[in-house]
Amino acid sequence: MCAVSVLVFAAQTASPLHDPLRMICCYYLFLLGAHLFLMSQQEIVLVEGSRVFDSWKKPPPPVYMQFYFFNMTNPKEFLAGTKPEVKQIGPYTYREYRYKDNVSMVANGKMVSAYNTKSFVFLREKSVGDPAEDNITTVNIPAWVSHELKNFWKASMVSIWMNSLKSDLFTTRTVDELLWGYKDPLLVRVAGTKPEVETVFGLMYKKNGSNDGEFIYHTGEQNYMDYGRIETWKGQRELTFWRSNYSNSIVGSDGSAFHPLLDKDERIHIFTPDLCRTIYMEFEKDVEVKGIPAYRFTPPPSVLASKEENPDNEGFCVTPKECLGTGVLKVSPCRKGAPVVASFPHFYLADNKYVAAIEGLSPERTHHQTFLDLNPTTGVIVRAHKRAQVNILMQRIPGFPTTRSLNETVFPVMFLNESVEIDDASSERLKKLLLISNLVSNFPLVIVGLGVILLMVFVILLCRARKQKSSAEDDTAYSPVNDKEKEDPQNGTYIGLTPKANVEA
Repeated sequence: MCAVSVLVFAAQTASPLHDPLRMICCYYLFLLGAHLFLMSQQEIVLVEGSRVFDSWKKPPPPVYMQFYFFNMTNPKEFLAGTKPEVKQIGPYTYREYRYKDNVSMVANGKMVSAYNTKSFVFLREKSVGDPAEDNITTVNIPAWVSHELKNFWKASMVSIWMNSLKSDLFTTRTVDELLWGYKDPLLVRVAGTKPEVETVFGLMYKKNGSNDGEFIYHTGEQNYMDYGRIETWKGQRELTFWRSNYSNSIVGSDGSAFHPLLDKDERIHIFTPDLCRTIYMEFEKDVEVKGIPAYRFTPPPSVLASKEENPDNEGFCVTPKECLGTGVLKVSPCRKGAPVVASFPHFYLADNKYVAAIEGLSPERTHHQTFLDLNPTTGVIVRAHKRAQVNILMQRIPGFPTTRSLNETVFPVMFLNESVEIDDASSERLKKLLLISNLVSNFPLVIVGLGVILLMVFVILLCRARKQKSSAEDDTAYSPVNDKEKEDPQNGTYIGLTPKANVEA
């Protein structure tokens, strides 16, 4: 309204006396722009009172965790030297509730401390079966953990224990047991000599209602590029598991928050405690989710490439000689020495030899790719799929006769798909926030445009006024009306405004 008033007023008069009004209107326009700018700044910082802070502490969109298992169909033949055959079974879907616990401001309010707590509730309607009843035949992971001691005499002792317990290198357990834990008889026996050994095993054991330790994040108040960036994890600025500073670096966010104003050319870094490392993602393509524009970021092949293909990854080798190929990562340094190997599902982006070694695998980009769809203006996640596979490295073990015919194999146990998509209510709030951001980002252009228009109108009208005044001065003459009136002392002297042409006539 103020801008329109200024334009109308300028059209009515070009007098310099009215410049203060135009200045006042522009001043209020500036104040409005500054107010919008401050509002947007307060929306995207991790401080009490900002709109994103509550969503960051307790994300509103539902998160789903799906588990897929590889059921072993020929365990005896495999131990005899043939190729293993597996059949994928799943999903077993859980609603994942995640929230930041024990949130507190630290470092004089420049950073925020929090614990990422997760809990899971089973959803039967989104699952293929009942996890309490469905059985899966898979690798007896506790047995392989014990064998990884690589000591002939200890391996022989474990072999004797397993024979007495009628335990094998493969086991059949329910989905519930494999996920949330069961008391393993071999671990009970081992705990008799090593009390520190946990007698219960489960792929998600103690992860329901737990957290990964304390994170300290930057709020982004001082620098928007630091929004959500991890300062420390468990009090550490870097890890100690790996063999290089690059491999041990803790960089980027935890995957729940990203800085605004994302660029297609940048790499976004995510620290993942489950992988015991930082990974990175790169721009793939533009997408749209519920009317919200987004950039899709995905991990490139170089993230899990071999040291030959990506020399930076040499630090992830457990030892210089113990280094796997492209697409797999042995995470035993942070898994108490257990021969656990991480990869993407079905060995997507991995060397073909890992896929060819297992009958029943078929990597597909659509179903097995990890990606993040981020709104570039705000950095908000509008859709995401985190997909990872748990494997066990199986190989011959001296002192353990059952493995004498075994070929070294990275055996798939399970893969997970952790997914989220922005809900309708959150998408509407985000659209409003984007509207404010667009107003702020375009406000300087609007001010400049209005200023240019006002200046042009002012100059045009001023020139027109001067031209009209000059024309009037040139075309107007002053002369007496007549001699009688000129000489009449009662009427005084009269001046008539008549054109020159009439006077001369």
